[in-house]
Amino acid sequence: MRVHAASVYYTTPMRRLLLSILTILPCLAHPASAPSVADLAWMTGTWVGPLGEQTLEEHWVQPGNGTMACVVRFTSGGATNIYELIVIEERAGSLVFQVRQWLPGFVPLDPPGQTMALAEIGERRVSFKAVGPGNFQTLSYSRPTDDEFHIAVQTQDGGAFQLQLRPKQ
Repeated sequence: MRVHAASVYYTTPMRRLLLSILTILPCLAHPASAPSVADLAWMTGTWVGPLGEQTLEEHWVQPGNGTMACVVRFTSGGATNIYELIVIEERAGSLVFQVRQWLPGFVPLDPPGQTMALAEIGERRVSFKAVGPGNFQTLSYSRPTDDEFHIAVQTQDGGAFQLQLRPKQ
């Protein structure tokens, strides 16, 4: 009996390996797309909740044109104590988070602002890590349900806390 050379190379295990490689190749040729602010559309809305004796209110606007922004207000006793602006931008195939805070009268807080890099992104969750000086080591946002918006904070001095916000009525 004569054995054809090709049949030696294409035995059942070899066929499985070849099929596996052919299945993986399209994924390698088309890597996952870069993160986009559009991936953060789940953050959109006005969220409110307690922060110690204060109330924290965040208003996230719809992402568009490579950016997403949030205006934040800290209040207590019928007055605004601090307000901040957060901007998330698409840069170099990733997302960059920038935050700046002010006291009433548009007096900048010290440090004047902070830049953070994307650490992780998933379905209805995103985390950023500090890349320069500022108050935060990490900031993570998640939306486990339609009526919950969570913020996990790790400060530069090692402190950590979580905020649970709800849609503003």
